[in-house]
Amino acid sequence: MNQQTPQLAVSARHFGVLLSPTPRGARLARRLATAHLLAWDMPPRTIETAEQVTAELAANAATHGRLSGRDFLLELRRSEDGRVLRIEVTDTRGDRLPGLNPQLPPPDAESGRGLLLVKVLADRWGVTSGPVPRKTVWAELDLVRAASPLRVNMPN
Repeated sequence: MNQQTPQLAVSARHFGVLLSPTPRGARLARRLATAHLLAWDMPPRTIETAEQVTAELAANAATHGRLSGRDFLLELRRSEDGRVLRIEVTDTRGDRLPGLNPQLPPPDAESGRGLLLVKVLADRWGVTSGPVPRKTVWAELDLVRAASPLRVNMPN
């Protein structure tokens, strides 16, 4: 019997995979994102930031977007011009939308900081509803930053 192992296609601009809404699925999302960003020759700093953002969005999908028997979708997209990396996590709990202005939880809280990290790390982020029953939480990282003028203090 000839069996083939399924392979994921590596595209230069898009990667997507369905994962189980479990801690294991969230962990796998982070690892797969890292592997694909390495394959796309992204800079290490971008990979570290994208890895953290992916981890937070996937953990939220596994925790707050979980419905038995329904996976969540992780997608990585690089814009046509190569200037933006978009990370999307889609789950099937469109009835549970996160607030766009996450508040700092009490110091003794064991959770509630994930979207604050996303807000700090990403250049833009948001939530898109639909189609029912889905929602997509996304974050964008600018890959090309405007050059800042070099400031050198010259002696008088």
